[in-house]
Amino acid sequence: MCGLTGFWQTTHFSTDTAYAVAEQMAQRIIHRGPDDAGVWVDESSGVALAHRRLAIVDLSPAGHQPMLSTSGRYVLVFNGEIYNHLSLREELDKINVGQWRGHSDTETLLAAFESWDIETTLQKTVGMFAIALWDRQEKILTLARDRMGEKPLYYGFQNNTFMFASELKALKAHPDFVGEIDRDVMCLYLRHCCIPAPYSIYKGIKKLLPGTFLQLPLTQNANHLSLITPKPYWCLKDAVEKGLAQPFVGPDSDAIVALDAQLKQSIGLQMMADVPLGAFLSGGIDSSTIVALMQAQSNRPVKTFSIGFTEAGYNEAEYAKAVAQHLGTEHTELYVSSDDSIQVIPKLANMFDEPFADSSQIPTFLVAQMARKHVTVSLSGDAGDELFCGYNRYLLADQWHKVSKIPFGVRQTTGRIINKVAPETWEGVFKQLSKIVALPNNMGQKLEKMASRLETSDRVEDLYYSLVSEISHPEHALIHAKEPASWLARTGLGMSFTDAKLHMMYMDSMTYLTDDILVKVDRAAMAVSLETRVPFLDHNVIELAWSLPLSMKFHEGQTKWLLRQVLYQYVPKQLIERPKAGFGIPLGQWLRGSLREWAEGLLHETRLREEGFFNVSFVRQLWQEHLSGKHNWQILLWNILMFQAWLEGEQAC
Repeated sequence: MCGLTGFWQTTHFSTDTAYAVAEQMAQRIIHRGPDDAGVWVDESSGVALAHRRLAIVDLSPAGHQPMLSTSGRYVLVFNGEIYNHLSLREELDKINVGQWRGHSDTETLLAAFESWDIETTLQKTVGMFAIALWDRQEKILTLARDRMGEKPLYYGFQNNTFMFASELKALKAHPDFVGEIDRDVMCLYLRHCCIPAPYSIYKGIKKLLPGTFLQLPLTQNANHLSLITPKPYWCLKDAVEKGLAQPFVGPDSDAIVALDAQLKQSIGLQMMADVPLGAFLSGGIDSSTIVALMQAQSNRPVKTFSIGFTEAGYNEAEYAKAVAQHLGTEHTELYVSSDDSIQVIPKLANMFDEPFADSSQIPTFLVAQMARKHVTVSLSGDAGDELFCGYNRYLLADQWHKVSKIPFGVRQTTGRIINKVAPETWEGVFKQLSKIVALPNNMGQKLEKMASRLETSDRVEDLYYSLVSEISHPEHALIHAKEPASWLARTGLGMSFTDAKLHMMYMDSMTYLTDDILVKVDRAAMAVSLETRVPFLDHNVIELAWSLPLSMKFHEGQTKWLLRQVLYQYVPKQLIERPKAGFGIPLGQWLRGSLREWAEGLLHETRLREEGFFNVSFVRQLWQEHLSGKHNWQILLWNILMFQAWLEGEQAC
């Protein structure tokens, strides 16, 4: 895991000037690569590449970047890991590549680019990556990103300079960076708690879409280059369509064997490292499966990490500990208080680079910070929900065909009656019920959201869009903003499914997973120089998962059925079965208590009016209703607060 940056300048510059600017850009992302740094400049073409290295594979100077190919034609900066690079080397050796200088995957990539074309090389890789490749012969700059977007890559023109980087903070170090906030994009941010690709918070700067590469022939003028669009080398839509058209055939027992074997292979590849390696363990199905299959392939205890909370109802550390004891891992846990969590908040704006408001960013950072004291690489169980039908909203989809048959007027009235009762009252009711039957956290908040969904149309597409929208009309909260078109709003670009759950799984994989979950994990972990790996996102696992019949994922009302069967071969069922819980914090309580003064400062009427981004009366009403307990606006308020905290950091620069 590393950080990369660079630029192409249309006006002439000296090598010394370009080197100094590129070095400053790379310095801004030193947390992504504290072990080594490098800059390469092509003065005649106006191109500069820079790199920060977190050494994981081949710790020697042979892994230094920017790296030149053997012929000198290509120069590469690369962030990520190519897990199958050794098998690629074997393939390359058959066509006489020659002597290898070291054993880094960067060198393997360069040799592949020289021997095959760029698109073929990308299609052959199994890995996570962001790449910038300069072809000195053809004068073409190529940017590429892994299939599901594990590694970030921003790019765009600012004052006729093309620039790119792993994080926005690197771009800000370039003297041509403008950094004009895109008010329209703020609508998407308020709706989804994050900024979906290809947008960024700044006008003129985009995120490269997952599974695509962008090629810029720098012999052409900047106006023409700005019109060039990324080209896909892999597409989830194609994988989904193929899986549904050619489903797995065989009994459940064969499917269990196939999934177990593929996961073992993918996890085995991702356990390769020249530095200490471990895994996050929550005690849930996904992380427990990853750890169980790691331990099954390791001749020593796997290092595992979890955090617990002192707040009742938010602590899953005891479940993780039980799983760790059964598997025999070397387990480390850390219990944190609300004060520990709150101390993270001032770091978030700089950590995430642009407004980002998934509050589980706080525990994610804390567990990464703890793990980094012991390892340099940690595997995670992310993406299991999207692939194997795990989210609670999929249960709702299963029942929606029944709910939608209720007359709209009856649904609407029911929703309004539910919402007349304060969330705290519902929480009290569910607290008493939880003494009788196991229930997930925040049932009052979930009921309030469900009540508002009763007023949506009968279409499952509309239901899903409402479920992933924290505000129906974000323009009402903002000044001079109009919500731009987004992939999510177009409900899947022509994909049709026989079951609502499949629709939601696909949409979550294309949007929520990439724009929220993977961003959260990357930034929180890289803030402490920890590399994270996600075995479920090996495209071989994805393609197998989508070929499995839905009945093997959602079986007799149970989510992730097939994945559970794989796990139960290693961990007893009783250690796993419990209501699904998110990686959350008691945010609503904190905003009324220990965070109230901080929030009030960011939401002060005078401040909001002077900054001119938000509708003051709208925000103040939200805040007062939350404080009074009339409504639980914790998520929408957190969105606004995270923007305000980010803006404060911008203004301080």
